[in-house]
Amino acid sequence: MLTDSAAFSGFAVPDVEAARRFYADTLGLRVEVDEAMGGMLTLHLGGGTDVLVYPKPDHTPAGYTVLNFPVPDVEQAVDELTARGVRFERYDGFDQDEKGIARGQGPDIAWFTDPAGNVLSVLAA
Repeated sequence: MLTDSAAFSGFAVPDVEAARRFYADTLGLRVEVDEAMGGMLTLHLGGGTDVLVYPKPDHTPAGYTVLNFPVPDVEQAVDELTARGVRFERYDGFDQDEKGIARGQGPDIAWFTDPAGNVLSVLAA
C-alpha cells in the first residue's frame, strides 16, 4: 500500500523566518515558502528529496539528529559552514577533534544546530 508513496520527512521550528534565512542563506539550500499553508517551508534537497519545516510556537528540539547531509569531505564542509557562522556541537561519548568532527566511530560526522535547536549533521558520504 505505501511502497509507491512519495513519503517525506518534516520537523518543527518556532520561527519559520529565522529557519528560512538559516536554510537558504547560511546553508545555501533551495527553500520554498508556502504562504497558503501558514508559511511552512519546503527544503529541496539533492536527489529530489523534500523536507517540510512547519511552525510550532511551543517547539522543543529533538534530542537526536533530524537531518543529515552526506558530503564527500566532512572537514571541507565544516570549514565552509564555520566561515558562514555555523558553530559545531560537542557531545559526551564522542572523540571529536578541534573542529568538532568525530572520526573513527563510524563515518566521520560533525553536528550543528539550526536556530530552533534542531540537530543537523554533515557526515562522510
